[in-house]
Amino acid sequence: MEAFNSFAEFQMDVLKEVGNIGAGHAATALSKLLDKPVDMLVPKVRLLPFEEIADSVGGSEKVVIAIFLRVEGETPGNLFFILTLESAKKLLRNLVGIEIGSDEGYSEMELSALNEIGNILAGSYLTSLADFTKLNMQPTVPSLAIDMAGAILSYGLLQFGQMGDQALLIDTKFLDGKDEIEGHFFLIPDPESFERIFIALGVQTP
Repeated sequence: MEAFNSFAEFQMDVLKEVGNIGAGHAATALSKLLDKPVDMLVPKVRLLPFEEIADSVGGSEKVVIAIFLRVEGETPGNLFFILTLESAKKLLRNLVGIEIGSDEGYSEMELSALNEIGNILAGSYLTSLADFTKLNMQPTVPSLAIDMAGAILSYGLLQFGQMGDQALLIDTKFLDGKDEIEGHFFLIPDPESFERIFIALGVQTP
């Protein structure tokens, strides 16, 4: 994909700034929801081939928690917010004040809290990207799964019959004092959506 290959450092800076703005909005929303300060930052933004997505979260057999949303509107695509089980436990303990005893058997309330955090993060990022590009982007109701990363990604994408071959990875960090909690946020636009986003960001396409 020539457009992908020509993606300049400037545009990556723009996308990182969009991610930072989205993280700021998400932190504000979470602070209101939890009634406590929440700090977030976006340390890294990069484009990567689809087949490297699972590797970036520890491998296709790594068991993770994922919140999935379909993006509808002018640039349809798929969104995943993926946490390792360790990060999910820290997130629930440090941010929400819930202590998890084991990696299995999450209660309905704990899963609901994770789902809502993923929903807020995804919604905040999409709002920022839509504001910046002037494109209509609407998230669907989120769904949550605990499974191997490869299985979650395959199921989430194949059910829509098409997917892009590149993903935008936005690493996020929740800060709680000196404790950092990492989450991985993936935007995988459908094939025709990539070009629309590139054009909206001012990238020359073939």
